[in-house]
Amino acid sequence: MTRSSFLVQGYEVVIGFETHAQLSTRSKIFSRAATAFGAEPNTQACAVDLALPGTLPVMNRAAVECAIRFGLAVGAHIAPRSVFARKNYFYPDLPKGYQISQYEIPVVQGGAIEFYLGQERRTVRLVRAHLEEDAGKSLHEDFHGMSGIDLNRAGTPLLEIVTEPDIRSSAEAVAYAKELHKLVTWIGICDGNMQEGSFRCDANVSVRKPGQPLGTRREIKNLNSFKFMQQAIDYEVRWQIEQLEDGHAIEQATVLFDPDTGETRAMRTKEDAADYRYFPDPDLPPLVIDPEWVAQVRATLPELPRALAERLVREHGLPDYDATTLTQSPAMAAYFEATVRAGAPAKAASNWIMGEVSRRLNAADIGIESCPVSPALLGALLQRVADGTLSNNAAKQVFDALWAEPGAATGDEALARVDAIIAAKGLRQMSDTGALQAIVEQVVAANPKNVAEYRAGKEKAFNALVGQVMKATQGKANPQQVNELLRRALGG
Repeated sequence: MTRSSFLVQGYEVVIGFETHAQLSTRSKIFSRAATAFGAEPNTQACAVDLALPGTLPVMNRAAVECAIRFGLAVGAHIAPRSVFARKNYFYPDLPKGYQISQYEIPVVQGGAIEFYLGQERRTVRLVRAHLEEDAGKSLHEDFHGMSGIDLNRAGTPLLEIVTEPDIRSSAEAVAYAKELHKLVTWIGICDGNMQEGSFRCDANVSVRKPGQPLGTRREIKNLNSFKFMQQAIDYEVRWQIEQLEDGHAIEQATVLFDPDTGETRAMRTKEDAADYRYFPDPDLPPLVIDPEWVAQVRATLPELPRALAERLVREHGLPDYDATTLTQSPAMAAYFEATVRAGAPAKAASNWIMGEVSRRLNAADIGIESCPVSPALLGALLQRVADGTLSNNAAKQVFDALWAEPGAATGDEALARVDAIIAAKGLRQMSDTGALQAIVEQVVAANPKNVAEYRAGKEKAFNALVGQVMKATQGKANPQQVNELLRRALGG
């Protein structure tokens, strides 16, 4: 696969990703125990999760459907027959001494994730996405000289999504992870909560001189924020390059990132597949997926974010950046389209949603689905900007008033409410050409020094004259008209 590469000190960075997305099912992958977050330790672990003698796993149909949804969304092959295997290793929070996963025949095969890195469109190929159970959790902080084990997570359904080593920088890694995060939440298979461990990324990082074979990789485990992801990869790349430059070999290992020090540190020597002694799980039959089931799932998929972004560009003439930003969530995309249907020019709606609306939402720490200003009201407000009734500055004052007093309104009601605020606050923009012409002439006559400086080529003097006109009209003059009338009066 040919792609542009960014070199660091003459080395090419090569990154592959393994992401564990916790599936949004009410029960675990092989038992009926609950998956809700935050329960008291070991209160959501049943006999199957604890691997008590005589228990047998039973496949969760909802988890399989989540995998099918993901496979369809990324253009992958949905295996009509896949199998589960036992991945053998010992760890205190793994009750059975093995993890039920998929190895030779995963349920989702191939596919790709497309996204933008700046203005460049990138594609990261997927190797596979397979179903597996999560392990429990070891607790160290609340114990002195001991560790506690919480098995609530044991058996929680995961979809492990594995990429080809297509990523070439930490920035591209973060862009890929954000796009994947957006996709799994968009199609409703994962809540994406990184703090709660619902979306965990492992980055396999290596470096090499251009044209050489792939270098030895080190796996950075459990990256649970995009900020830490970039910091961890950048540090690991620098560390590996320093080791190679000093003549040392890179040893394959699993490492952890310490956000306090900004460094990665080795946790254990990295295992190969053979070390896990995979073999088919005798307690689970092959997973058979009927084509009709796949067709039914396909029919329920929403318009996917990349397709929606392309449609916004095509139908509304938006730049790729705007369309990509507006499709960060289904709620934001729906808000934009409803605003346009309410009469707002598309580019103005995009600018306001990405700017003032997002700023206020972030400050209030709420999502756009809870925005106090409905799309109908924002659409009415932007109509009044477009028809010259309001300046952009005055529009922000109207927006503040709408935000402070939420209320439902549609169509003419929304326009009436916006017009009432404009009238009450005296914000109507002054657009009468005759009146503005008289004020411009007065300003020109009263500021001969600025006039002379402008005619001498000093553009700042023109801005000063504009400011004087705006002051004389208490900020209500139409700025575009003021500019036109001033330049005409000054002979420029």
